[in-house]
Amino acid sequence: MMNKTYPKDREFDNSSFGSSETMLPRNEKDCCNTCTRRCVCITLAVLLVLMVIAAAIACTVTLALPSRTPESRLCTTGNYTGFLCDDRITCLLPSQVCDSSNDCGTGEDETTSLCSNLPDSLPGYLIFRCGNPSVWIYSNYKCNEINNCGDCSDESMTFASCPSCGSDWWTCTPVLYQYCNCIPRSLCKNGVQDCTNWSDEYVCS
Repeated sequence: MMNKTYPKDREFDNSSFGSSETMLPRNEKDCCNTCTRRCVCITLAVLLVLMVIAAAIACTVTLALPSRTPESRLCTTGNYTGFLCDDRITCLLPSQVCDSSNDCGTGEDETTSLCSNLPDSLPGYLIFRCGNPSVWIYSNYKCNEINNCGDCSDESMTFASCPSCGSDWWTCTPVLYQYCNCIPRSLCKNGVQDCTNWSDEYVCS
């Protein structure tokens, strides 16, 4: 009877017998461990490179963004509340907004969002709604002694809170529909009835 012999050129680690690991020769296990460590290192290196690239892109995008526009456009020019440009210095009259002219220089007074649905797209302080709700004017045309609304609601002291006529005007009830509460003094004694009571021809000087 011949004795069976088994090749002994490979040694097995008995400690792994019955474990979840495959019983591999020791030299092959060492190779796998080396490969695993190498893969982990390569993966970490790739992730680090990707993080650096992502950070660089984020910085580039942030720096490329335009400067923040003023939170409020409200400003004062003369006796009027106006529209503040992005330079935070230039203050436009209300009537200069959405007039098809880039009065701010960089066009923020003519943007689509501001001018696409007049007057509702404009800030309330830039407009004045007349006695007829469907009619509106720019707020700097209110109380200028001219009948811009057509019904004098923009010149009525009770409706528009206008001051009394200035020294360059003569207070009366005008004949001309162009005026509301007074007429320019330049019309006094011009040989034409401009006031219903003729005071422009006999009293005004």
